[in-house]
Amino acid sequence: MRIYIVGSVGSGKTTLARKLSVMLGIPHYETDNFVWSRHPDGDIRNSIEVRDQLFLSAVHSSNWIIEGVHIDWNEEGFKNADTIVFLDLPPYIRQRQFILRYFRQITGREQANYQPSWAMLRKMFVWNRYFEETMKRQLLEMLKPYENKLFRIRNKSDLYSYVKRIEMRGKGSKT
Repeated sequence: MRIYIVGSVGSGKTTLARKLSVMLGIPHYETDNFVWSRHPDGDIRNSIEVRDQLFLSAVHSSNWIIEGVHIDWNEEGFKNADTIVFLDLPPYIRQRQFILRYFRQITGREQANYQPSWAMLRKMFVWNRYFEETMKRQLLEMLKPYENKLFRIRNKSDLYSYVKRIEMRGKGSKT
């Protein structure tokens, strides 16, 4: 099974990917980890060649869950996905989620791939607004050829239905 999850910062991509990864027993990849090489002293941006090599290696494996907000270099992931999940939650819900995540990270209750800081939190507000005003239209245009395998999740009820569907598929039921 190959699932591609996309959405803005705070939409729940990583949470959903981790849950499905455990449920289905398949690996989960974050697109940020294709872009960045993680180091204790700070992240270093990978070259485009390294990023693409890491991404394509994951995409061409038999089972995966890839999640991220990047949309300008991931067409091969959309093509190879069995399912594309667009977490299209309202901006205020995304904001609430990344604010809560920030406090969980600074109190040590949640790990982060980056150093949580006020500057990073401010960037998340900017990214959230940019996604809503610019990227969302681009993403929807990119996803048009894949509407037959797209799940657009706009609320908790949609999310619950999608997870139940995958859970049943993972148990061998027809959906």
